Amino acid sequence: MARYTPEQLVKRNASVWTDIQIILAPIQFLFFVVGLTTTALYANSLFVTSFYWVSIAILFKTLFFALLFITGMFFEKEIFNKWVYSKEFFWEDIGSTIAAFFHLLYFFLAYRRYSEQVLLFDAFLAYFTYVLNALQYLVRIILEKRNERKLRIDGQI
Repeated sequence: MARYTPEQLVKRNASVWTDIQIILAPIQFLFFVVGLTTTALYANSLFVTSFYWVSIAILFKTLFFALLFITGMFFEKEIFNKWVYSKEFFWEDIGSTIAAFFHLLYFFLAYRRYSEQVLLFDAFLAYFTYVLNALQYLVRIILEKRNERKLRIDGQI
């Protein structure tokens, strides 16, 4: 199922928010890799001996996740005239909301002084929900690129 009409596709390709998302997404992925690695090393008592680094890693991952979510809202508003949960991005936005919940839950649990084991579990859960959400976006991008090629071949764009 195509997400974009030919008119929306032209808007998407001309939008500064598309370019911003293309730049920020790989940076967020790098923070994910560093964060997951740091958390796994700490959890297994390998090289990382201070829990401080687990918290710093998820802090930066969460900040970039929020930055992508916010810039994505501007993108959605420009292309679909809705800040969030447009029908075209509904499931991606649901996935982002779930992932954001677990990222932010980490800091709530830390504030409430939950144990390191609980915080580690939530950090891994946050990273896991990010992966599921990122995969969802990648599948949709692949499907939309196919649709875009079809529209070009048919002369609609």
